Amino acid sequence: MKKLLLFLIFIPGFIFHSSAQILNHKDQFTEADTLRGSLRPERNYDVLKYHLNVKVEPEEKFISGYNTITFKAEEDLPVMQVDLFENMKVDSILFRGKKQDYFRKYNAVFIELEPLVSKNVTDSIQFYYSGNPKIAKNAPWDGGFVFEEDKEGTPWIAVAVQGTGASLWYPNKDHQSDEPGEVLIEVAVPNELMNVSNGRFIGKEVLGNGYTQWNWKVSSPINNYNIVVNIGNYVHFGDKFRNLDLDYYVLPYNLEKAKDQFEEVKFMMHCFYDKFGAYPFEEDGFKLVETPYLGMEHQSAVAYGNEYNMGYLGNDLSGTGIGLKWDFIIIHESGHEWFGNSITSKDIADMWIHEGFTTYSEAVYIECRWGKEEALEYLKGLRRGIGNNTTIIGKYGVNQEGSGDMYSKGANLLNTIRSIYDTDELWWKTLKCYTETFRHQIITTQTTENFFDAAIPVNLQPVFDQYLRHPDLPTLQLKKEGENALFRWDANVTGFNMPVDVLINGKETRIYPTPEWQKFPQKNLQLENVQVVEEEFYIEVEKV
Repeated sequence: MKKLLLFLIFIPGFIFHSSAQILNHKDQFTEADTLRGSLRPERNYDVLKYHLNVKVEPEEKFISGYNTITFKAEEDLPVMQVDLFENMKVDSILFRGKKQDYFRKYNAVFIELEPLVSKNVTDSIQFYYSGNPKIAKNAPWDGGFVFEEDKEGTPWIAVAVQGTGASLWYPNKDHQSDEPGEVLIEVAVPNELMNVSNGRFIGKEVLGNGYTQWNWKVSSPINNYNIVVNIGNYVHFGDKFRNLDLDYYVLPYNLEKAKDQFEEVKFMMHCFYDKFGAYPFEEDGFKLVETPYLGMEHQSAVAYGNEYNMGYLGNDLSGTGIGLKWDFIIIHESGHEWFGNSITSKDIADMWIHEGFTTYSEAVYIECRWGKEEALEYLKGLRRGIGNNTTIIGKYGVNQEGSGDMYSKGANLLNTIRSIYDTDELWWKTLKCYTETFRHQIITTQTTENFFDAAIPVNLQPVFDQYLRHPDLPTLQLKKEGENALFRWDANVTGFNMPVDVLINGKETRIYPTPEWQKFPQKNLQLENVQVVEEEFYIEVEKV
């Protein structure tokens, strides 16, 4: 057990990034927000296993079934909160073979356990439910089921619920701080269709009523929103990378394109194994599954809907042309296997731990294949989509993510920290140690900050504070006083003192600004002869 996509709108000269299903930023929060976002006494249990058994009826857009939730009480548990969207029907809840009383409030179901489950005792409930789940209007940017047809008129069904919540379609403890260590997923679909879910395929069963049940087993900790169904007329082909099974499920008429496009996975794995360590879910294998929406990081069953284009649906998010050398969805969504799926933030307010690192993984891949210069150019290009108008970190305990800047600004923050390290050998060692130290763990921003801060003598806490907890960039101010050229930081964080590399008359040197004015040692230095190494440091420069 484990405890504790980008959307592109083109405007002339500008790109706006927003996260998949980023929740609305607001100052007033409701009881429903707190029920979903906080760890209340009714959530004082640790999920050990889900056994999800569901029938999907495509024509009626209807699902029914049960989830057996095995859990361990962390305190005496007389009332248990399980989350399920209020439009879904609770058919019955069994505990120790008996139906239990319950009451509902918004999207939470409170089960009155009789008798209560004592602290440290392991038990289970079986939660039967049914209904027409919410349908996504524009997956993956809003959560829900997708009921589509492929080009041959065959039903093609999937689900994407990050941000909106997995309780949209099945009952669970819908909080990012708790993950089951094992999941059995049994999905019955019409006989002519296949269901592909997370983990390993363990068999199918013809039910005799026009439906076939497809069974999958996840043997690793997994986020609730990563548990999915993918239903369609799929064909399968496979490959290997070292000891890792690579499985691909695509529509029949795209088979040859997929065989060509998915060769990139092996280049990616070679890079990511080197920089981040081994694939975190080797026991569950790696899959790409073609979906009727753009893509999502569903663990061991990555959703792929980039239509076999290079870039992002044939576009380059950076505007540099470098993004057209590779398939964005393959690289970005697979990068989440290390950042988001293996290393998970405890509260979604810290989702930059998922998205900032994963966006940085795009540049890591570029560097592996085409060199550091192009990786830096790509990261610099991504800055055109950064708003710098709200904070990267959201509000805790109310189910609120931070700004969509968590993607590109988060990646540029990491690149800036790499530059502060001033030695690539130490940077790559620290980054890989980070992914391996916190493999399959749920952590906080502070944990991340402490880890990268400990590797160097420079105090990184003010740097993290400025970039994550304030919308503004730090500004390096320059001015001329007589024959002297001066510099200082203007920042929100008291005592901000990040070192930065500049070119003085074309020669690179490191300076150590503080909030106080300091002199450049060179006499009669003209400000136009001072240039920040802006590919490596994401800051503002102001001449005053």
